[in-house]
Amino acid sequence: MNSAFATSTASLDDPFYYLTNFRFVLAWVGGRHADLLAADELAFLEQFESLPQASQALLVRMVMRKGELFRLSKLNYTEVGDSASEIVPLIALGWVERDPALNIDELFHQLRLAELRQVLAKEIRAAGLAASSAKSVLYDTLASQLNVPKRLCQWWPEANDPVLRLTVMETCDRLRLMFFGNLRQDWAEFVLTELGLQRFESVPFTPESRAFQSRHEVDTYLALHRLRQRLDDGELPADLFPEMPPPADNRWLATRRARLLLQLGREAERSGDAALALRLYRESASSEARIRQLRLLERQGEHTAAFELATQALNSSPNETEHQALARILPRLRRRLKLPTMPNDPEPIHERWDLSLPGPQSVERAVVQALGEPLAPVCYVENALMTGLFGLLCWPAIFDPLPGAFFHPFHNGPADLYRDDFVVRRRDAFDACLAYLEDGSYQEVIRATWREKHGLASPFVHWTIVDEPLVELALTCIPAMHLGLCFERLLGDLKANRAGLPDLIQFMPGAPVGEPRYRMIEVKGPGDRLQDNQRRWLKFFHRHGMPVAVCYVRWAASDEPES
Repeated sequence: MNSAFATSTASLDDPFYYLTNFRFVLAWVGGRHADLLAADELAFLEQFESLPQASQALLVRMVMRKGELFRLSKLNYTEVGDSASEIVPLIALGWVERDPALNIDELFHQLRLAELRQVLAKEIRAAGLAASSAKSVLYDTLASQLNVPKRLCQWWPEANDPVLRLTVMETCDRLRLMFFGNLRQDWAEFVLTELGLQRFESVPFTPESRAFQSRHEVDTYLALHRLRQRLDDGELPADLFPEMPPPADNRWLATRRARLLLQLGREAERSGDAALALRLYRESASSEARIRQLRLLERQGEHTAAFELATQALNSSPNETEHQALARILPRLRRRLKLPTMPNDPEPIHERWDLSLPGPQSVERAVVQALGEPLAPVCYVENALMTGLFGLLCWPAIFDPLPGAFFHPFHNGPADLYRDDFVVRRRDAFDACLAYLEDGSYQEVIRATWREKHGLASPFVHWTIVDEPLVELALTCIPAMHLGLCFERLLGDLKANRAGLPDLIQFMPGAPVGEPRYRMIEVKGPGDRLQDNQRRWLKFFHRHGMPVAVCYVRWAASDEPES
C-alpha cells in the first residue's frame, strides 16, 4: 500500500473510521482531479469540510448504504447522535430532501406491511382484498391504480417517521469513479484493507497516475455504465444503441465501448433482431464480435459475405482464440461455396490415460489420490502454478507504474492489464525479467519475490495454492526453457491464455537424468470433454515436447452389475 495512504486512513477502533476514509477520497480527488470537476462538485468538496463532524458522518453513512431513500428512524448511529438534528444542515444544503415524492414502488419499499395496510386501507377495501393480504398481493392488485407519485405526508398524513432522499449520490459516485477508475470498487475496499483481508503492492503516484485525463472521459464512462445498467434491467438494444457514445480516443474507454456493443449485439441476436446484431458486432470490431458476426452470417445464409470476412480476419494476424474459431468456420464456408478445401493443422494426439476409480467424488482429487506417490507427488494446481510462477518472476514488469496503470492504492494489478498494448508498453521490463531464466538466477529471484511479496494482491499469484513447497518442487523439476516458453505464451494473450492449463501436475524429482521430472495432467470426468482453451494449451505442449497427458475417469461403481 502507498505509505501516504497508510497514514491517512483510520483505524477501525475509531468510530468515525468511515468518515476518515471518505475524506481521504475527497482530498485525493480534489488534489489530483480538480481540473475535471464542475463548479458544483468543487463546491461539494468545500461545503463538506464546513459541516459539523456528526453531519458529515451521517451523510457518509447514507452514501455507503444501498439506494437513495431512507426512513429517518433507520438512520440510527451511536457516533452520530441525534440524526434528526444532524440531518438539518444536509437538508439546508439541498443534499438531502425531506419528504420527497414517492412512486408506488418506492412507497412499498419504504413501508412495512402493517403500515401499508393502514395507508391503503380504503383502496384495499375497494378492491375487495382481505385486510390480511400479503404485501405482494397488495402490490399486484393496487400498483396500476396508484400511479401518481405523492409525498409520504400525502400518502399518509399521520406518518411520524419521515422519508429522506439523498440527492448527492450522483456526485459521490462520480468522485468514487475518479478515485477508483471504475464503479465496481466501493468503500468496502478500505474496510477490507484495514481488517488485513487485503494488502496491495505499493506504487508511486504521479500527476499522470489517474484514470481520466478529461471530464469528457469521465462522462463517457458514466454513459457506458448507465447503458449497461439499462440493458441489465431489460431495455431493448434497439432503444439503447442510438445513445451509445461515439468512439473514444482513450484506448481503455474504447475497449469498454466495444465490450458493451458486443453485449448489445448478443442480446439483439437472442431476441431475433439479426440485422441490428450484425451492425453492433461490426461496430464492436473485437475478435469475439467478429466470430459472432461470422456465425450469424452463416445462419442467415450469407455465405459469401461470411467467407470474405473470415478470410480478412485470418489475414490480419488473429489471436489464438480467433484463429481456432476461424479454422472451424472457413472449411464449412468453403464447402458451402464449393471452393477447394485447404489442409488444416492436424489435431495433436495427446497421451491418454483411462482410469476407473470409485466414485462419484471430486474427479481431480480422486486422480491425485490414485496417481500420487511419496516420491512422485501429484498436486492440484489448475491455472495457478504457471501463472503464479510467471507473476513472481515478472512482478516488477507487471507492477511497473506507467501512466494509466495505477491511480489509487487498491489495485490488484495494473488497470491496463488486458489492453492490447499492455505487453508492448512493458516489453523491455518483461525481457529483463525473462532474462533471469537464461542466466540461471530465476530460481532465487522467484524465491525472493515470494518471501518479499507474500500476501500482496496480484492478478497472477494465488497465494493459497502457490505456497513455498509447491514453488520449490516446481523450480526443482520444471526446466527453465519450459517455463520461458509458457511465460511467452502467456504474454501473447494474457486474458485468454491464463486459463485452460492442466488441472494437475506430477513432480518426479528423483527421475533419472534425461527423463522428464514433471508431467502435467488434464482430468476429464464422465461425460466431460476438452474445452477450446485446453486444446490450445495441449497443442502448444505437443509442439514443444512438454510432458502432458489427459486422464479420462469413469466411476467403477457404475460398471458393477447389480446384485
